[in-house]
Amino acid sequence: MKITVYAASSAQVPDKYKQEAAELGRIMARRGHTLVNGAGKTGLMGATCDAILAEGGTAIGVIPQFMIEQDWQHKGMSELIITADMHERKDKMAEMSDACVACPGGVGTFEELLEVITWKQLGLYLKPIVILNVDHYYDSLLDQLQRCVDETFMRPQHLACWQVATTAEEAVNLCETTPLWDTSVRRFAAL
Repeated sequence: MKITVYAASSAQVPDKYKQEAAELGRIMARRGHTLVNGAGKTGLMGATCDAILAEGGTAIGVIPQFMIEQDWQHKGMSELIITADMHERKDKMAEMSDACVACPGGVGTFEELLEVITWKQLGLYLKPIVILNVDHYYDSLLDQLQRCVDETFMRPQHLACWQVATTAEEAVNLCETTPLWDTSVRRFAAL
C-alpha cells in the first residue's frame, strides 16, 4: 500500500510531533507500506522519511522544481518525482496513494488535507483519509468541520470522509481497514 503523508516541513516544531511522524514511518516500513510525501528534508516530512528509510522501507518524494532549486529536498529518497508546480505535486501525490494521512502541519498541510477531503466529498478521491490528531493538534479544525455540518454548509454524511487517529499505529490501521468511498456520494455534494 502507498500511503501519502501530508506533514509540516518546519524544523522548529515541538519534538512530540516529530516523534510521532517518525513512528509513522517505522510502522509503515514494518508493514511493507510505501511512503509518498512532499520530499522535504526537515520537520515532520524529514522525520517520516528518515524513519521509514532507516527501517529499510521505501520513500517516494514528489516535489516541484522551484523547491529543488532551493535545495529543500530530502537527499535519501528511494525515488524523487519532480513536478512543474504545487498543483501538479498535489495531484500526483493523491493519484499515487492508496490512502492519505495528515500529520500536524501549517497552512500547506491544511490546504492539502482540505483539498483531498473536498475531492472525496465530490467522489473524485475514494480512498481513506486519516487525520493524525497528535496531542489534540487538529481539535479546532475538527470542531470547525462539525460547525460546517451544524450550520448546513456540509451534509452530515461528509463527516465520514475522514477518520481521526491519535497515534501513528492507529493511523496506519485506519489506512488498512477503512473501506473505499462510494461514488454515489456525488448526489449529496450539493445541499
